[in-house]
Amino acid sequence: MSKPIMAKATAVWLVDNTTISFKQIADFVGMHELEVQGIADGDVAAGVKGFDPIANNQLTQEEIDAAEKNPSHKLKLKFNPAAQGEEKRRGPRYTPLSKRQDRPASILWLVKFHPELTDGQIGKLVGTTKPTIQAIRDRTHWNISNIQPIDPVALGLCKQSELDAAVQKAAAKKAREGEVMSDDERRKLVSTEQSLEMEAEPKIPTAIEGLETFTLSGDDSDDDDKSDSDYADADSFFSLPGDSDDDEEEDAKS
Repeated sequence: MSKPIMAKATAVWLVDNTTISFKQIADFVGMHELEVQGIADGDVAAGVKGFDPIANNQLTQEEIDAAEKNPSHKLKLKFNPAAQGEEKRRGPRYTPLSKRQDRPASILWLVKFHPELTDGQIGKLVGTTKPTIQAIRDRTHWNISNIQPIDPVALGLCKQSELDAAVQKAAAKKAREGEVMSDDERRKLVSTEQSLEMEAEPKIPTAIEGLETFTLSGDDSDDDDKSDSDYADADSFFSLPGDSDDDEEEDAKS
């Protein structure tokens, strides 16, 4: 459901000028019921001037009266023909400054796991330019050695529904063009949730790499027999080389 503009200021006005319940106001403006209660207590939105939804063509007085009489009545935003289509995105996607550094990682993820997506589709998903996408495809990006592929949905650069819609559209286009995808490409046509649930392949640490094929030469049974026979006697185990000769010389002198 569409929400009113200046939601917090509208909630302030409704709290101050009507007897509508906190729950009804919260549902209408898209806030939590406790936050609306905080507005009534003066703990939230202190100093915020109320925004009259009736004067600004967002609510009718009849709608407010119906909500005051019936606590279960849900406020409905007044239909405004001039506002139709305003919720649709116009122009390139805006990416916050804090997330713009994550775009190369998301581009690499899309190029790697969804090669069927065009540069235009990737640009719309993460809000980037075609030269940047091409540089990552060709691995000529200045920071390509430090970029790790990360899911754009996990980074908050696009929604899961938008990514799934783009993948399905690309797959349908390939089907119309008669291109037959390989099994490897078909396995890549999965949603982000499925790809994140894939188990990582077990990796061997580099420090012990190659030890999995290491084997001892010779027969282990021979070594066991030899060790048992050599060290069966404790005295022989602790005797040092040359001890037997010294003992014989001392016996001869005596």
